[in-house]
Amino acid sequence: MLDDFKKIGSEAAAALGEVKDAAALEEFRIKYLGRKGLVTGMLSQIGQLDKDDRRKGGQIANKTKKEVTAAFEELKAKLGTGAKEVKPLVDVTLPAVDVCSGKSHVISQTVSELLEIFGRMGFNIAYGPEVEDEWHNFIALNIPQEHPARDPVDNFYIDDTHLLRTQTSTIQIRVMENQKPPIRVIAPGRVYRPDTVDATHMFMFHQLEALVVDENITMVDLKTSVDQFIHAFFGPETKWRFRPSFFPFTEPSCEIDLLWIDKNGNEEWMEVGGCGMVDPNVFDAVGIDSEKYTGWAFGFGIERLAMRKYGITDIRLLFENDLRFLSQF
Repeated sequence: MLDDFKKIGSEAAAALGEVKDAAALEEFRIKYLGRKGLVTGMLSQIGQLDKDDRRKGGQIANKTKKEVTAAFEELKAKLGTGAKEVKPLVDVTLPAVDVCSGKSHVISQTVSELLEIFGRMGFNIAYGPEVEDEWHNFIALNIPQEHPARDPVDNFYIDDTHLLRTQTSTIQIRVMENQKPPIRVIAPGRVYRPDTVDATHMFMFHQLEALVVDENITMVDLKTSVDQFIHAFFGPETKWRFRPSFFPFTEPSCEIDLLWIDKNGNEEWMEVGGCGMVDPNVFDAVGIDSEKYTGWAFGFGIERLAMRKYGITDIRLLFENDLRFLSQF
């Protein structure tokens, strides 16, 4: 077999000398250097040699493969088949291909802007779970068992005591349980209510709630903060109003309305959130001295803020994932 190895090397050298073009060179490569070629196959046959001949056979096989491969590459370069591959030319005078870059959803853009505004006003950010227990979603917020807001028909209950949160006020409770005044936080997040879907209602939407707790906090502080926020977000000419209302967790309570143009081109007042002074019962539930501290809280619907700012007349457009609509923002 050692003689066969030497013979293969001689034959390969002679065959390579007869190669005159790229086609013949490729035939040579397949016959001798391919995966099943004669030169390559020598290495797999070494194990069949006698123990005394294996070392010598390995030397011959490796030397032959090295020499044949070197000669093959040299001839390949001379024939121009491997030195440089011909690549298609690029016409740099043609217009560039447009790059489709992604962007944040309009709701994400709105949340980022809201957080930036309140960050400048000195608020910290707090987050909480979307699946809540009744203590944080109702009881600590001074919502009694008989209150209609706790009706299973008006909530997404997971089991007898847990549900998808209906407001991010739950985060305010968690903050007050773990932090003593002064407190100044905003709490963004998704909330869930089984509302009938229409132009201004959705069963899932986003809220941004704010909470301030300290000594000597009054409705003046609340109104001033809301006014500063609205004019920073919408512009100094924006018209808004307080409208008396009722919430179990604030007393006194107000609705916040913005003047906007509906899809028919008419001016209307649109409710965007509620607010008020924190009810002393809420402070008592979380262990804050209601005789010493007062506070205010508000909650805005982020979708409605975006609708007012960008002139969107139907909340459903925000969730249909129509790129023709979303690419405008």
